[in-house]
Amino acid sequence: WHLKVLGHERVAVLDGGWAKWRAEARPVEAGSVGRAPARHSVSWRRDLVRDRAGVEALLGLDGTTLVDARAAGRFEGRDPEPRPGLKRGHIPGARNVPFTTLVASDGTFLPRAELEQRFRAAGVDLKGPVVASCGSGVTACVVALALDVLGHRHYAVYDGSWAEWGGRDDPPIER
Repeated sequence: WHLKVLGHERVAVLDGGWAKWRAEARPVEAGSVGRAPARHSVSWRRDLVRDRAGVEALLGLDGTTLVDARAAGRFEGRDPEPRPGLKRGHIPGARNVPFTTLVASDGTFLPRAELEQRFRAAGVDLKGPVVASCGSGVTACVVALALDVLGHRHYAVYDGSWAEWGGRDDPPIER
């Protein structure tokens, strides 16, 4: 997500990561890379980022779904937040799709049909825009990547996420 925000179009993720690559005995190399560094001009993709004001503007409007990637207990306000001073709960109207429910035990994304089912079961409209949030803006990127895997290109990440929203006195909160 971050590379895309900076304008990189040709971005890939190793599904399952290094551990899966090694477990499948795929080829690896050791040593330095003898290639000159490439130059890239940053082309900021504002459409992939939402700030607090952008999320507040969505409250009560139809059309965009806010998806919270935190665990259900944190989303519902039952479990404490890991950061001191944060309130419990979630942004009003948000849907909960914990990022861990999108990934199989081997670290790969679930098959497309299962990913789609997880989003639909949570009430996410996959035909409309989606804004992903989480605790700090990191695991929301898992939601964004899962949407990308599904071919859904109308998504953004609220990078302030719950660390910003739940740390203030004025925004509305649901539990």
